[in-house]
Amino acid sequence: MNTEQLRDTFLVTDVFCAGDLRGVFTGLDRLVVGGAMPLAPLELPNHPKTGRAFFLEQRELGAINIGGPGVVHADGRSFSLGRLDCVYVPMGTRNVVFESANTKEPAQFYFLSCPAHAAHPAATMKKMDATPAELGTRANANQRTIYKYIHAGGIQSCQLVMGFTELAEGAVWNSFPPHTHDRRAEVYLYFDLGESILVHLMGEPTQTRHIFVHNQQAVLSPPWSIHCGCGSANYRFIWGMAGENQKFDDMDGAGPTDLR
Repeated sequence: MNTEQLRDTFLVTDVFCAGDLRGVFTGLDRLVVGGAMPLAPLELPNHPKTGRAFFLEQRELGAINIGGPGVVHADGRSFSLGRLDCVYVPMGTRNVVFESANTKEPAQFYFLSCPAHAAHPAATMKKMDATPAELGTRANANQRTIYKYIHAGGIQSCQLVMGFTELAEGAVWNSFPPHTHDRRAEVYLYFDLGESILVHLMGEPTQTRHIFVHNQQAVLSPPWSIHCGCGSANYRFIWGMAGENQKFDDMDGAGPTDLR
């Protein structure tokens, strides 16, 4: 693939649009990647590609707010989300509405949805309630903190796994050395880049490719592809997976000297 083909296939450039809800069916484990930035309440619509009577009839959904305060309404229940808070909405939920608490500072709900075969309770988790995991070192420019929200030890789900990573000041490398996981696809949303840019590395370990990424853009990572990035300054990214298991450490490492 040339540069344009890579970007058309693996990069989602317009995740958010003020006053709109957008989504992309990826084809990777049937994941849907989307963003809602409400200036008025936005209802999650159905789509013919679900083949169902409503969007979450056979799906589950997780959302993390990266904007101002907001509320997610799910079949009559309301979940308030501050910045970097998460909500899980289970299979069988008929009505989902995204709303901003203050339209002058609209919420930005980044969501992932995947097929489900069981319904778990709707739940929310604040950033302060997530158990942080420290990784990397300042010397290697990859010091970072991982916050897990939807996973086996946190919010329960059928297949979805979701959380975010933030890099310390002076750290620019994420997920390095890189890895693959044949049993799960993954999606990255890079945010809080400001005017910085980031190089997302992908492809098979011996046939790597790269994509330049700007703020609030998402990259699709097939199971056979590495996924790591290096920015011109520190940043955050939301990671999400769906596949055959929910084991966070189910991965196959790629040695730095083996990369080509």
